[in-house]
Amino acid sequence: MATAKKPTARRKSAKPEPAKCPDCDGKGEITETVRVGVRKSRATTDQQAALCTTCWGSGEAPTD
Repeated sequence: MATAKKPTARRKSAKPEPAKCPDCDGKGEITETVRVGVRKSRATTDQQAALCTTCWGSGEAPTD
């Protein structure tokens, strides 16, 4: 007696990678120059890490 054929399973396609944020290059952080003085007018050579305000730290490009 012949057995019934099972349907073949379809392969799921891989999800596309989300686009990288153009401001932070997908890292989620940017560097800001440290400013000192009474009115924060003098820039120093020091840098500090800051959260990317375009993607809010996710590293993905915002969708509008």
